[in-house]
Amino acid sequence: MKRWQFWLGVAISFVFVWLALRGLNLPAFWEALRDANYWWLLPGVGVYFLGVWARAWRWHYLLRPLKSIPTRTMFPIVAIGYMGNNIYPARAGELLRAYVLRRKEQVPISASLATIIVERAFDGIVMLSFVFINLPELTNLTADSGFAGSIRALALVGAAVFLGAVLVFLLMAAFTEQSKRVISWFTDRLVPERFRDNVDAVSARFLEGLASLRSPGDVVMVFLTSVVIWLFETGKYWFVMHAFPFEVNFFALMLMNGIVNLATTIPSAPGYIGTFDAPGIAVLEAYRVPNALAAGYTLVLHAALWLPITLLGAYYMARESLSWSQVQAEIAEDSS
Repeated sequence: MKRWQFWLGVAISFVFVWLALRGLNLPAFWEALRDANYWWLLPGVGVYFLGVWARAWRWHYLLRPLKSIPTRTMFPIVAIGYMGNNIYPARAGELLRAYVLRRKEQVPISASLATIIVERAFDGIVMLSFVFINLPELTNLTADSGFAGSIRALALVGAAVFLGAVLVFLLMAAFTEQSKRVISWFTDRLVPERFRDNVDAVSARFLEGLASLRSPGDVVMVFLTSVVIWLFETGKYWFVMHAFPFEVNFFALMLMNGIVNLATTIPSAPGYIGTFDAPGIAVLEAYRVPNALAAGYTLVLHAALWLPITLLGAYYMARESLSWSQVQAEIAEDSS
C-alpha cells in the first residue's frame, strides 16, 4: 500500500466505479438484487470451475517440455494464482503460482512465467475474437451512441498487441539460439556486468518455457483449449443471467466477457473493482437492458466470479502453509 502503483490502481477503480454508478436508480437496483433467483449461481459456479480445470490442463500442456505434471496437481496451484490476482495488486497471483510451482515441482520461476505469459497472450486473442464476432450486431444496436466505435478501436489496438506478442513468442521458440544471441547483445550493452550472468541464466530458462510453441500442433491445441476455457466462463455469465428478469443471446454475453476481461488489464484496485463493472453495464445497456437491472446483474456476476475461486485458493494456500510476505521474502532472497 506504500507504492504509488497501488494508489494509481485505486484512483482508476474510483473513476470506473463512478462511471458504473452515475445516474443509477437505487430503488430499482435494490429491487433487482432482492428479486434475483440466486439458485442459478450454483450451476454457474460449477461450469466456471470446469473452466478453471481446463486452465490447469492447458498449463500442464504448456509445461510438458519442462516437466510432466498431472492436471490434478496443477489445479490447486491455478486456484492459488486466481486468489492472488483477486486480492493482491498488479496481478501478483501470476508470480505467486509460479513460486508455488517451483516450491512443489522445482520448475524455475522464469520458465513457468514464460508459459503464463503465453497463456495470457492466447487469452487475449480469444477475448478479441469474441469481440470481433459480435461487433456487427453491436454496431447496429448502437449506431448513434459511438459505443461500438470505441470498442472497435480498443479491439484493433488489443489485436495488434496480443497477436504481436504471440508472433514474438513463436519466433523466439523457433529460433532459440538466435534469440539467446539477441538477448545477450542487449544484456551486454544495457545491464551492469555483475548482473549479466544472472540475466542470461534467467533468459535461458524463459526460452525453455516457450518450448511448447515449437510444435504447430501444440500451438493449435493451446488455442483450442483457450477457446473452451472462455466458453465455459461465458457459460457462467449465461447461468447468472437467468437469475434476473432479462435475456440476451449467448453471443452478447461472449461480447461482454471479451470486453470486461480486456478492460481488467487496465491497472485497478485488487479484484478489478470498477474496471469489470463499468464496461459490463455499458455492454448490457447497449443491448437495451435497463440500467438498474444491468448493474444488479453485473455486481452479482462479479461477486460470483470473485468469491468462490478466492475462497478455494485461500484454502489451498493455507494448506501449503504459505503467506504472501513469505513468498515476497523468498523471491527477494533469490533475486539477490
